[in-house]
Amino acid sequence: MKELRHFLSLADCSKEQILNLLRRAAAMKRGEPGKGPDLPLEGKSVGLLFDKPSTRTRVSFDVGVYQLGGHPIFLNSRDIQLGRGEPIRDTARVLSRYLDAIVIRTFGQEIVEEFARWSTIPVINALTDRSHPCQILGDLLTLQETGLDIFTMKAAWIGDGNNMANSWIYAAQKLGFPFVLACPEGYDPAVKPDCENVKLTRDPLEAAKDANAISTDVWASMGQEKEASIRRQDFQDFQVNHDVLKHSGDPVYILHCLPAHRGEEITEELMESEHSLIWNQAENRLHVQKALLEDLLSP
Repeated sequence: MKELRHFLSLADCSKEQILNLLRRAAAMKRGEPGKGPDLPLEGKSVGLLFDKPSTRTRVSFDVGVYQLGGHPIFLNSRDIQLGRGEPIRDTARVLSRYLDAIVIRTFGQEIVEEFARWSTIPVINALTDRSHPCQILGDLLTLQETGLDIFTMKAAWIGDGNNMANSWIYAAQKLGFPFVLACPEGYDPAVKPDCENVKLTRDPLEAAKDANAISTDVWASMGQEKEASIRRQDFQDFQVNHDVLKHSGDPVYILHCLPAHRGEEITEELMESEHSLIWNQAENRLHVQKALLEDLLSP
């Protein structure tokens, strides 16, 4: 039997595991067969348990499972007993008897960790408030496709120290590329920049200096809608725009995990510019997740 593994955070992955997933995702995108069966999920069912609304995550996982020969089952916590107070450990043990893997998009990181603790099938983190590991894999694949060296490129994050900022820190820790975050006071990432190649600043122009990849996200994420007004004030100097781009490296690419609030964290002009890789990012979620599903579920 293959040893049970989960995908809860990039922090849990080795450098080699990350690179293997990127290599396989790129091969899948090119239509190249793997070493195993053509349909590695044939006869398997994958649960998609979502507590948060989703476009790209839901559709890409749904399509990815189907393309690999499996059966995706969408589960909203409000529609199952979990939403009526059933303990996570009970739901996890029961779903393990029906499914071959479960993909969870929820709020607390502790929820996916509790699922994994009690589950006898692979658990995939499709987003928590702390981490978004599937998105960062897609981002790395997207940058790699441009010809950037993901070991030496300079990457920058401008905006909220949210789950994506945390995931970028994990990626920089694993791969070693220089990474600078610019976050307003009071909005630092939960993951502390504790290695020499990761730096935190209050100056977006300092973060963007010589950067080859500049990433951002909405100023108020899901669950923070009541803070939107105050956040717009606190983040008003942290917009990704042409003034920021003037300080960047050559080449430079713009990333955003979407949905975007055009005119707030990023200008319409940059989103639609030749520097934008945003739509490639969205597509590559499908390919990295297929590589991940194949890796976790192949015999």
